[in-house]
Amino acid sequence: MNPIDMKEMEKKYQYLKPGGQYIPQDCKARSRIAVVVPYRDREEHLRILLNHMHSFLTKQKLDYSIIVVEPVDQTMNRAKLLNVGFVEALKLYDWQCFLFHDVDVLPEDDRNLHHCPFKNPRHMAVAINKFNYKLFYKEMFGTSSALTANQFRKTNGFSNRYWGWGGEDDDMYKRVKFAGYNVDRYNDTIARYTMIEHTRDKVNPENP
Repeated sequence: MNPIDMKEMEKKYQYLKPGGQYIPQDCKARSRIAVVVPYRDREEHLRILLNHMHSFLTKQKLDYSIIVVEPVDQTMNRAKLLNVGFVEALKLYDWQCFLFHDVDVLPEDDRNLHHCPFKNPRHMAVAINKFNYKLFYKEMFGTSSALTANQFRKTNGFSNRYWGWGGEDDDMYKRVKFAGYNVDRYNDTIARYTMIEHTRDKVNPENP
């Protein structure tokens, strides 16, 4: 998982359109998906993620773009960044699906199809190596999750009140359930993810 230089990445993925969008030329895309990535001070992780996801998503014949949202504030507010990413992404294109994906996790299995079920939101990152490839807890909805625009609006998006680390994904799980949805998941033999090792930022305290 060595990061490659951005210039090298531009050469490797020169088939991308301006702004980083990919549209398959040999078939109709399975889905139009905006990948929203909250980001702050993890350039190495970002380069690893971009290299991995461009390769991963193009193989799935998706019409997609990866949208990186970076805060001005020093303290992280992941939920606010995801909300901003959703609003700004809608200004760019008619996306069918929004994938809210952390910068430090990589999907491992090509059978983990990235699209939005229209019936329910989908929690994507079911089995992470950090948790021995098992669902950490039943209400987990963080790390990587997929919703349609209508589902996101019906839940009223993420809560903006969570500064620092954690809490907003559990809150979103409750919003999803309150809106009348269930949470879809692939099984843990498919929805497997590698988390890139890192230390937690001192300026981002854990939320109670």
